[in-house]
Parts: sequence; C-alpha cells; structure tokens
Amino acid sequence: MRKSGFWFIYLLLVIVQLLLNNFLRVSPYLMLSILPVMVLCIPIRVNTTATMFIAFATGLVIDLLSEGLLGLNALALVPVALLRNSIIRLIFGTELFARNEDFSPQRNGFGKVLLGVFIAHALYLAIYVWVDAAGMRPFSFNAIRFAVSLVAGVLVSLPTLGLLAPDPRR
Repeated sequence: MRKSGFWFIYLLLVIVQLLLNNFLRVSPYLMLSILPVMVLCIPIRVNTTATMFIAFATGLVIDLLSEGLLGLNALALVPVALLRNSIIRLIFGTELFARNEDFSPQRNGFGKVLLGVFIAHALYLAIYVWVDAAGMRPFSFNAIRFAVSLVAGVLVSLPTLGLLAPDPRR
C-alpha cells in the first residue's frame, strides 16, 4: 500500500473509532476499540518515537471528541506504540525489519497476526481499565470488563487489519 493510502485509511478509522465511542455504548462492561491494531499496523519504517507521537495524537483526538476522561486513550496507546517493534519481533522475528516490509495476514499467517493483535489489545486494555477504574471499581468488574472488551476488540479489529495490512502481493 502506498504511504498516502495508509494514512488516509488511518484517518478514516479514527473517525470510525469516534463513532464507536460516541454512538455504540452497549454496556459498561464492553469497550470497543480498534486503536491498538491501528498503532500496531503503522508501517515499520516509522521509528518508535514518531509512532509514540502518532499514538499520543490519535488518543488525544479520540479523547477530545468523545465522552470519557481526557488523556485516557492517549495514556493507554503510547505503551502500545513503545512496545510495537518488540511485539512484531516477538511474533514475526527480525526478518521484517531486515527487509523493511510490513506484516500482513496473507504473507505472515493469520494466527501470528491474530496473536500480535491480541497482545497489543491486552496491553492497551490493561492500562485503560486500570486507570479508568482508579481504585473505585471492584476487581471482578474490572476483570470482566477487560475480558469482554479484549474478545470484542480483537474481533472488531479483524476488518481493520484487512484495511491497514493488506496482502502486499496485490
């Protein structure tokens, strides 16, 4: 995918996330987010510092334009951006960095990509749920919210993954 095409889709997905936050509040136990997979799919040629700034700006825009605590999404997304390269190395090895190519489910395997998305979502939600609760909610509520949001978030992220990490052979 060309550079400009990725960033256009990224901006459209920010709008989709805003719509999810503002109009799809199903339950206090469920928080749908595609933000971790969006950060995970930022091209490898973008360095970690720039990725952290992009994640912070994305989270801040979401926080400013939707209901919720200001800075909460930004706080939860920056560690995902910081550990993005480590997650990619852990799952796919170092060959993607050596060839300077992005991952895709078609080339690298759906199971591996799903594992990477799962790890990114788990990290994001662990921070988000912990900070959002601020010691005021019981552990059982937070655990259920984490588990339900993790499963739903990974499932909702699959179409996003198809948009941001398409098959490079096409």
